[in-house]
Amino acid sequence: MSSWTRWHGPAMARLWGFCWLIVGFWRAALACPTSCKCSASRIWCGDPSPGIVAFPKLEATSADPENITEIYIANQKRLEIINEDDLEAYVGLKNLTIVDSGLKSVAHKAFLKNSNLQHINFTRNKLTILSRKHFRHLDLSELILVGNPFTCSCDIMWIKTLQETKPSPETQDLYCLDENSKNISLANLQIPHCGLPSANLAAPNLTVEEGKSITLSCTVAGDPVPNLYWDVGNLVSKHMNETSHTQGSLRITNISSDDSGKQISCVAENLVGEDQDSVNLTVHFAPTITFLESPTSDHHWCIPFTVKGNPKPALQWFYNGAILNESKYICTKIHVTNHTEYHGCLQLDNPTHMNNGDYKLVAKNEYGKDEKQISAHFMGWPGIDDGANPNYPDVIYEDYGTAANDIGDTTNKSNGTLPTGVVDTGREHLSVYAVVVIASVVGFCLLVMLFLLKLARHSKFGMKEY
Repeated sequence: MSSWTRWHGPAMARLWGFCWLIVGFWRAALACPTSCKCSASRIWCGDPSPGIVAFPKLEATSADPENITEIYIANQKRLEIINEDDLEAYVGLKNLTIVDSGLKSVAHKAFLKNSNLQHINFTRNKLTILSRKHFRHLDLSELILVGNPFTCSCDIMWIKTLQETKPSPETQDLYCLDENSKNISLANLQIPHCGLPSANLAAPNLTVEEGKSITLSCTVAGDPVPNLYWDVGNLVSKHMNETSHTQGSLRITNISSDDSGKQISCVAENLVGEDQDSVNLTVHFAPTITFLESPTSDHHWCIPFTVKGNPKPALQWFYNGAILNESKYICTKIHVTNHTEYHGCLQLDNPTHMNNGDYKLVAKNEYGKDEKQISAHFMGWPGIDDGANPNYPDVIYEDYGTAANDIGDTTNKSNGTLPTGVVDTGREHLSVYAVVVIASVVGFCLLVMLFLLKLARHSKFGMKEY
């Protein structure tokens, strides 16, 4: 019985864990190609015999290939090509090393699915040509190409340009073979009619009103003649482009306010590299109050709001139909600005029942205005349960003539006192209550004293001598 108990609990759990670990290693070993070793995150192929002929792929029954972050291949003389689909399953791959092997060519779309790649090492292979199109979408921090027999041509001039514009911590001594099979340093390589392109974007007016249309034109130049394309990012507005040789135009119609601040680029690209010219789109539109909510209590009471508009709108608050004169006790605060969107609140310090009522926000600029209203209840009337009086008091308000607040200047600091009829009236009522209470106490004390005096007088004249 003791033996049975001993093999249950923590001991049995450890045994089952060890068994599953063994099974896991066994499954990984079955899935791993010959001449390679595999783990959950790494594939290592370094055994030259028998070696691998194709790029290593994990079997479908193995651990998920997207968990692989590093592939290391060395001394594989029969590995000559990387095909388009060889790496598509390794979406999490960060480091790729193929050294001292027979690699001769890489398909143009070989790294299309490997956007996480950071380090590539192709040292001492058989590469004679390598296009920049392989790597244009990658943000590589290291590309090592030492020891490859490149052919001197315009096709590899991008490597020279890359070294000149983005030097790595360790300078690579790269060479190519000319027509006479002579080694030429890539740093000294000169190829006629082989240079970087240029792009020139013409945009006479990139400030446009919402709903309007605009046309941009671009001219590119270079030798070899570059391709022209537009990079519009995540532009919401409808757009179409026309390209003819070295000229291009982009037509944007029914422009949306959501595209204000978006960048539009004209890109020229050839074998050697690329150039781009960019502009930012500015869209003017009428304000919209996208959010207005009942007050919340934090450090201060806050009526939160969100307003969109460009140019930045002026804000004005109304309280029960009258202009609200802002002060240090009640003022507009903008907490977050996101280009043409403003998040803030009407901040109130210690509001009472006298501040209950309807609050309306009006946002206005030269293209129009918007307004929204909410009802705010901060506390109940004294002597009445909180929330039992839904009808707010009728208080006389004046038009204080306060200028509309611009979002850039959120507090009117010219008046440091409370708004007349709002907080001062509350203080007057509190003073009246205090006077009534004090008078009541004094009157009661006088009555008690008169009663005691009368009682003492009766006692004195009612005494008898014995």
